[in-house]
Amino acid sequence: MTDAYDASHITVLEGLKPVRERPAMYIGSTGPRGLHHIVYEVVDNSVDEALAGFCDLILVAINKDGSCTVEDNGRGIPVDAMPEQGGRSALEVVLTVLHAGGKFDKNTYQVSGGLHGVGVSVVNALSSWLEVSVFRDGRVYEMRFERGDVTSDLKQHEETESERRQRYVRRYGKNGRHKTPGSGLSGTRITFMPDSSIFETTNFDYDVIAHRLRELAYLNSGVTIRIADERTGDADTFCFEGGIREYVTSLGEGKEKLHDDIIYIAKQDPETATEVEVALQYNTGYSETVYGYVNSVNTREGGTHIEGFRSAITRAINTAARRNGRIKDADLQIRGEDVREGLIAIISTKIANPQFEGQTKTRLGNSNIRGIVDSLVYQSMTEYFDEHPAVIQTIFEKAVTAARARDAARHARELARRKSTLEHSGLPGKLADCSERDPAKSELYIVEGDSAGGSAKQGRDRRFQAILPLRGKILNVEKAAPHRIFKNNEIQALISAIGSGISESFDAERTRYHYIILMTDADVDGAHIRTLLLTFLYRYMVGLIEQGYVYIAQPPLYRIAKGKEERYVFSEEEMKQAISEFGDRGITIQRYKGLGEMNAHQLWDTTMDPETRVLKQVHIEDAIYANEIFEKLMGNDISARRDFIRRHAMEVKNLDI
Repeated sequence: MTDAYDASHITVLEGLKPVRERPAMYIGSTGPRGLHHIVYEVVDNSVDEALAGFCDLILVAINKDGSCTVEDNGRGIPVDAMPEQGGRSALEVVLTVLHAGGKFDKNTYQVSGGLHGVGVSVVNALSSWLEVSVFRDGRVYEMRFERGDVTSDLKQHEETESERRQRYVRRYGKNGRHKTPGSGLSGTRITFMPDSSIFETTNFDYDVIAHRLRELAYLNSGVTIRIADERTGDADTFCFEGGIREYVTSLGEGKEKLHDDIIYIAKQDPETATEVEVALQYNTGYSETVYGYVNSVNTREGGTHIEGFRSAITRAINTAARRNGRIKDADLQIRGEDVREGLIAIISTKIANPQFEGQTKTRLGNSNIRGIVDSLVYQSMTEYFDEHPAVIQTIFEKAVTAARARDAARHARELARRKSTLEHSGLPGKLADCSERDPAKSELYIVEGDSAGGSAKQGRDRRFQAILPLRGKILNVEKAAPHRIFKNNEIQALISAIGSGISESFDAERTRYHYIILMTDADVDGAHIRTLLLTFLYRYMVGLIEQGYVYIAQPPLYRIAKGKEERYVFSEEEMKQAISEFGDRGITIQRYKGLGEMNAHQLWDTTMDPETRVLKQVHIEDAIYANEIFEKLMGNDISARRDFIRRHAMEVKNLDI
């Protein structure tokens, strides 16, 4: 350390070095989300070719060595020299220079998911190696890179008939759709190996990637997307001619529909050429499922297109109901949340110059899009309701029921607050609070049962650890109406203890603890209670998960003891290892099925001591996938839950018998 500070202390990171120094700035994180994001960056380039009308096939492969390959039948990345870049090929520039690509030239791509021109170059920078092949005009162009640097200059050769036939079969099969093997064979093939020195894990999750590819196939009707996992043999092909209408049908499987038709809107704003495509349908459920996309990019944090849609549908329903004389109760206010109860909707927009917030593109910021979507959707919805009076009557009746239920839920919440008088602060009486008042340093353990709660209260550090014991299983909020939910004593206690409020009144700043730790038994009942708690947090306090405040405690499964020596282990494999090290004579093995079987000292040592405990932080890697999982596992569709269990039954590692 020196007091001197002059020009010699200024470092300029050139080329792709900034990406390797600060990868999270470009891909969001270096965890599983960031790992899969680099796959999507490459796939999105192929999707842009599809949006431009030059690609209708995308292949994705997870290779045996852990690398990933993405191939399309688009035009192929240009390979000719760029004089302004010292004569380097366009292919090299695209892969090694940030903010270089075809997304800035609106003659090349009218719309695209890529905005900053950094996607594929970021993938190159964060890969230990990357190989690219471009197929154009009967020739093959190849390059290789390592950690963003060129290790093999551009090579080219005439493609042989054998190579062409091989590639044709790979893309279209032996009995392909083209009359001659020379058709549909242009394109780009990129294979990359994520850098293990950058990423926390380099193990691709097939289901996560397949879910995103299925999503893209829905959004780009007629485009075929195939994925294959050479590690396991898993493979899927996605192609949906019905586009987002089929998407809504898929999301509504197992739900009782309010109306048979899927309402479909496809409009274009004449001034900006913005395209708005919407598909929606109502069901008898309580949750709202609305997903927005911009140029096929999933904007999971919403944005102006979602705001415009929500405003339009609220106005359209109220206008149609008023026009037909259905609004009679002057004291009953129908709000946006009421008209969206039981709604499944997909909003897909095509925008020439999208302004995303951040490279990971989770929220659309174009202010004019709100008005465009609002106007186009409102006009189309009012026309539809005028032509289908029975549909608007059914939807409005459900909205009225939702408004009354919301009013009942509000009364239930107020009653819960009035009942919470055991402490001056209004906190539940069963809560053993901590003395620390800084939320960032405070922990709340949500514990199953009074027995475990007693051990946790005795073993905790009272300075920063609070304990909230719950009695039995809380209500499954996926199936229950809101007014029933807020009458549940255990849910009332949770809401009061956490302090952040719920749903539309949720405010992360009011959260009393930044470590909310679910500590349940290591058996089937414990797992069920943990799932019920996660369902409630996801549906009513999802901001806690998004802020990274929710954790799952990992109590040990076994205590292995021999003489005065003891060891706690968390898996069958660790137990076998401990037995082999101790020797199989004179040892005692204790299987913990419940936290109540541990005394306070053991619970502290194994599960609550910050120096030794293991906590799993709960993240939402894919909001749509998470929503589907909660609906399948906790909803009313028994057949969907049964199919899910059958598919994943062989993946279970520790089953309590």
